Amino acid sequence: MPGTAISPVEVVQVTRFGVWIAIDDAEYYLDHEHFPWFSEATIAQVCDIEMPSPGHLYWPSLDVDLHLDSIENPGDYPLVAKG
Repeated sequence: MPGTAISPVEVVQVTRFGVWIAIDDAEYYLDHEHFPWFSEATIAQVCDIEMPSPGHLYWPSLDVDLHLDSIENPGDYPLVAKG
């Protein structure tokens, strides 16, 4: 079927303010303020995303690991990483 996702996660948009990713039928926004690793990354690095297990996102080119819960509930994770 055309348009069927072949990967459980993909980058759908990169802007100077953040990154949009799609997981199944949901989209998530990772703003550079809370996710600074992506602000200076190349498009290729940002798009190199994997989901090794449910809810676990990994960018091997940047060596960044994030759990989906930290994106969905940022208030539960008060420490903000420094770039």
